[in-house]
Amino acid sequence: MRHHRYNKNFQFVKEPVDFNKNTDKALLRYCLGATLYMPGTKDMLNKILQKNLTDVTSMVMCFEDAIQEEDLPEAEKNVLSHLENIAHAIGCGEITIDDIPLIFLRVRSLAQFENFSKKITAKQATVLSGFTFPKFDSYNAGDYYKVLEHLSLQHDTVLYGMPILEGTIIAYKETRNEELLILKRILEPYKRLILNIRVGGTDFSSIWGVRRGINSSIYNILTVRDCLSDILNFFSRADDDYLVSAPVWEYFLAYKQDDINELLEQNLHHSLMKRVTIINEAIDGLLRETILDKANGFVGKTIIHPSHARFVNAMQAVTKEEYDDAFQILNTKGGVVKSASINKMNEVSPHRSWANRIINRAKAFGVIEDEDSYLKLILQ
Repeated sequence: MRHHRYNKNFQFVKEPVDFNKNTDKALLRYCLGATLYMPGTKDMLNKILQKNLTDVTSMVMCFEDAIQEEDLPEAEKNVLSHLENIAHAIGCGEITIDDIPLIFLRVRSLAQFENFSKKITAKQATVLSGFTFPKFDSYNAGDYYKVLEHLSLQHDTVLYGMPILEGTIIAYKETRNEELLILKRILEPYKRLILNIRVGGTDFSSIWGVRRGINSSIYNILTVRDCLSDILNFFSRADDDYLVSAPVWEYFLAYKQDDINELLEQNLHHSLMKRVTIINEAIDGLLRETILDKANGFVGKTIIHPSHARFVNAMQAVTKEEYDDAFQILNTKGGVVKSASINKMNEVSPHRSWANRIINRAKAFGVIEDEDSYLKLILQ
């Protein structure tokens, strides 16, 4: 896989790299970008085999909220068929591991995960990137990772587990900090199996009976914002080696290519913050929230519509100024130096962790000239 394949003519300052499920975790965890959730019953096989998913590079086939309970057997059968046929196509040389998106499965419960893990063959596991664990808490965390560790060892392939933090024990202030501290202790021995931490913004919102509107952001909902802030505090520390992915944006509207063509000369960030219409309310809201995601330290974002992938992934690209600053910081022993753009001072020690993240994002999503290039990258 490689990000931004839909725009073959775009001129990067530095091209994004190729990746697959076997890419070193230190880089792969940055590569997920916009992760598309879909029902486990959905037929994606032909699109994958025919390499038609030029926007989508990571996906989650869901056994939980996206399907009815009575549809679980059908979903499991569909997923196993997908894995079997993809593995067969790779074995026959029709496609390669680099041609398929990172595929994760969202389990329904610990019991369902334990049962389903017995159905997966070694052949199927070779094309599966891992699982996401909903309603993840200190009561089920250890059991989830024991099953995952056993499955990875059994089939001799890397399988990652991504916890989804979304329940009431984390939502409620009186239990949140203790729960997050316990979770962190439980997860420490399994860190190598954790690609990133995911958060359930919609589930958190439902606990208080609220929902962000199309013209607002998840950060405008105070109770949810507090949850996200504390999760970042525990799992986004520079020295802890965890990354946290941003919550889903729920709105999607069709857009026309002309909507983008006519606005390429605008300053994207300035227009979004001034709430000048760029494309439409849904896409503008997504872009605006993605800017805030990045500013707060989230890496990547859950999406529920494939049209959102290119927008989220484009916004993960690194500008040349950011890249130059990061490169300078990582190649200077200490102290304070004037930036290459001569508009700021780069403090080497305090900014080193930021610089490491920028360099990894640059590898995953590429380096673009400046902020005016974001819309050009989105443009097909």
